[in-house]
Amino acid sequence: MNEGEEPMADAGRAPNALRLQILATEHWSLLATRSMTWNEMFARTGMYLTVLSGVTVALALMAQAAGFGATFRLFALLLLPVVLLLGLGTQIRLGDARGEDVWLVVGMNRLRHAYLELAPDLAPYFITSPYDDPVGIMRTYGPEAQVTPARLLSGTPILVGIINAVVAGVLVTFVADALGTSSTLRIGIGAIGGVVYMVALALVPVRQIARIRREWQPRFPSPPAE
Repeated sequence: MNEGEEPMADAGRAPNALRLQILATEHWSLLATRSMTWNEMFARTGMYLTVLSGVTVALALMAQAAGFGATFRLFALLLLPVVLLLGLGTQIRLGDARGEDVWLVVGMNRLRHAYLELAPDLAPYFITSPYDDPVGIMRTYGPEAQVTPARLLSGTPILVGIINAVVAGVLVTFVADALGTSSTLRIGIGAIGGVVYMVALALVPVRQIARIRREWQPRFPSPPAE
């Protein structure tokens, strides 16, 4: 090879090398953002459970000191709305964070697709997906990442929502007690309050998912064989 051919060869390799560097930088940026999102989810959940545990202990101590009379009810009516508000904010943020995590996975799948365009022979070494449709997203999350009732119930946002529903039911029960209703009616009202809370909050992610499915068009759908 003579001296005149080397610069031409280097010039031919430079664009792919530059593309690879840009893709890798973006990939690490998305990975770091995803890590921060998960850390925030854990931190917010831990903070909420800590506050809930503290309030539960405080109510138990108040019950021992003053019994279950008017003072205890007033104390509970002051603390439980704060707990429910914190739990509501935590639940909403967890739902948003899960949506952000899915979007970050979409971005990483698209970058992986670009990697394979530059080096198709590396496809057998990727266990995650290079496609940004629902099938590709679930493949990136893992071989067991299927949307099942058990998986939904074990998710952190759902667990926080169930705890919030219990807190809402207890709060409604205390309000009914303060209004002088009978014990049977109080229990019924509390149960209805918890169920209404669950139904109202469950409609929010359902509508979000429906809107995303209507508006989102994958750029790199999975082949029919997959």
